[in-house]
Amino acid sequence: MGKKQAGTGPLSRRPDNSAFKQQRLPAWSPSLTAQTVLPTFYILSLVCLFLGIWLFITVENTYELKVDYTNAGTCERCFDLRKHVIASKTACTCTVSFQVPKLFQGDVFFYYGLRNFHQNLRRYMDSRDDAQMVGRKNNLKAPSSYCAPFDFDANKVPIAPCGAVANSVFNDSLTVVYNPADGSEIQVPLYRKGIAWYTDKNVKFRNPPTNDTFTLQQAFEGTTRPLYWQRPVYELDDTNSNNNGFINDDLIVWMREAAFPNFKKLYGVLNRAQGPFTEGLPPGNYTLSINYSILCSMENRNGCKWKEMVQQHCQAFSFVTRPIKQLTNLHSHNMKSFFGYFWLNNSLKRLYLSVSILSVFFPSISRFCLDQ
Repeated sequence: MGKKQAGTGPLSRRPDNSAFKQQRLPAWSPSLTAQTVLPTFYILSLVCLFLGIWLFITVENTYELKVDYTNAGTCERCFDLRKHVIASKTACTCTVSFQVPKLFQGDVFFYYGLRNFHQNLRRYMDSRDDAQMVGRKNNLKAPSSYCAPFDFDANKVPIAPCGAVANSVFNDSLTVVYNPADGSEIQVPLYRKGIAWYTDKNVKFRNPPTNDTFTLQQAFEGTTRPLYWQRPVYELDDTNSNNNGFINDDLIVWMREAAFPNFKKLYGVLNRAQGPFTEGLPPGNYTLSINYSILCSMENRNGCKWKEMVQQHCQAFSFVTRPIKQLTNLHSHNMKSFFGYFWLNNSLKRLYLSVSILSVFFPSISRFCLDQ
């Protein structure tokens, strides 16, 4: 009779005799009664109430002024010019005058806005190469197939950055000029860096490796600019060489797609260290100067879908302020931070406050409020 092999038999796979593996861990099951549940609901309803009041006060102390420059002022000429492909690359500058009725005290955030621009289209969102945007050499010369038809130009030269998202980047140049009563003109100073998310700037977007003898232009050698761009990616910022390439703040802000067709994105933050802007944006007359650079035609509907969508938008320039010594937050229609500022219109503000008040008397409403 042979020797029986160790570790075999019906008990060889038996779990260890431990509390965890034998499911003997101590457990506690709460006893849900009216005396225990109702106080919890009342406390949560009070939290909802105070949260609603805080949101209401915060929104009431936020001021916004919107300037639509699509075909306003002298921009109508530029708008008509951009309808024709043959004149799409012709330089066109226009101005729009507007008034600021009262002091925008504190930090002022400048945005550009687009309407009926569907960045949430699935094929549009997929048309990018994230590996290329982190500066990988292989992807720089061999873009992802997801970027097609914006991966190579007509001469089969790789495009950097590739894809429809980068190709349709917002490329209008905006300048705000303050016109005080003495007739002078003071350009409103803006911080044009530091407007992108920290994770985007330091993790998702990187330039190809460079050094003292190997410039950024040399790193992008063998690639070409996107079809609708007027300059290559390594020359996006003439004033700051550290803001060129894939780490350009404007490019990074644009590459974070909006969730809705009507959205606005941060363009700059008021520099309050200069001139009459130490307290904020003073009231008075202003002039918005625009270098109109949209390069797509509404009449050419036989090409790529995104060409049509880029032109079917309404351009706007707005700025938002919050009072001094209060938490300021960068907000937009497409991304609302849970711990930050929620943009609500007047009807939603009243509805939210009403729900918060009613939740004190009807706990089920409180539970619904928290679920949202």
